[in-house]
Formats: sequence, C-alpha cells, structure tokens
Amino acid sequence: MFYSIIFSLIKFIIWILNGKTKVTNKDRIPQGNYVLIAPHRTWFDMLFFTVNLLPKQFYFLAKKELFKNRIFAWCLKKCHVEPVDRDNPGISVVKKPIKTLRKTDLSVMMFPSGTRHSSKLKGGAAFIAQAAGVPMIPVVYQGPLTLKAAFCRNKAFINFGNPIYIEKGLKLNEAAQQKIETQMTAAFKELDNEINPNYVYKDVSKMPH
Repeated sequence: MFYSIIFSLIKFIIWILNGKTKVTNKDRIPQGNYVLIAPHRTWFDMLFFTVNLLPKQFYFLAKKELFKNRIFAWCLKKCHVEPVDRDNPGISVVKKPIKTLRKTDLSVMMFPSGTRHSSKLKGGAAFIAQAAGVPMIPVVYQGPLTLKAAFCRNKAFINFGNPIYIEKGLKLNEAAQQKIETQMTAAFKELDNEINPNYVYKDVSKMPH
C-alpha cells in the first residue's frame, strides 16, 4: 500500500512538472517477474521507470549511505529498497533479489553499469536472472538529466525492449558474461535508436558549468 501511494504521488508530480512521459513498446514485457535493466543516466530515471510500470512493484538495491536518516531509511524499506555496502557487498546482494523473484510478485530493477557515470557493465543482473529463472527486460530513458531541465518540461521518453533469456545451464564464465554484456549494450543502443537515431547521452556531471 505504502509503495503504491508513494509512487502514484511521484507519478502525479512528474506529470505536473514534466508532462506525460512518452512510453513505447510496453507490450514487449512478458507476464510474471523479470529483471529490468537499464543504463543509469540520471538519479531519477528509476522513478520514471517505476511510476510508468505501476501497479507492478519492484525490489531495489541502493547504497547504504542513503539509509543514514532513520525516517528516510524506513520509507526506503517500505518501498522495497535494500541497503548495499558497495565496498563489501557480500553474497546477500544476489541471494536476496533471487529469493524475491522466486517467492514474491516483485520484479527487480537493476542498472548493470552500477553507476550513472559508468558505461562498464557488470554481470550481476545476468546471474540473478538466470538463478531465478526469469528474463531480463532492457529499457532506456531519454529525457531531462537534471531537475532544472525536468521543471522546464523537457520531454521524457521510455522504450522497452524484448526479453533477454539466459539459458539455465549456461556457465557464466568470462566469455559468456562478455557475450551477454555485448547483447545488453546492443539492446540499449537499438532502443535508443527507436526513440531517436541521433541520440547521444551526455553525462552532465562531466560537462563544464
């Protein structure tokens, strides 16, 4: 209930400040649970994904530093957000998402690059999807990258891709991981091209002020 209320409120705020998000190819998402994967382009892109997939709910992993405030930590946990120590992540980083996918109706949202300022993909999403027996669903966000740009009602776009299935018996060694990462990168590029063939992501944190 808390999750639905909070994200419905966020959806309304986004609509007021930024207008209606253009969402395409949502019909590519299969029934059941999945691991939603995306390039992390701004701190609030996950909000756009989440609110536009309601009533579907997600499980998230977030850096432990966000949980320092007790009230904010309580809210995060009510929204299915779990803290992660990025320096010492531990086995629970994969065990909890796998159990969530198997035992609940929550899907998992992950950014394989780990940070919005990195283009290097990591293998956790593929491992979790394979172990839980669910597909990965690629998605991209194109739109405002700062709150200022969002308040100026710069149009936001979301495009969903076809499921990526990881064969159950596939050994996820380095070669297999590299192949899957290449597949992810190609999927993101194709989805970007479907929205705008001329799109180029520019990391605002590295742009001169």
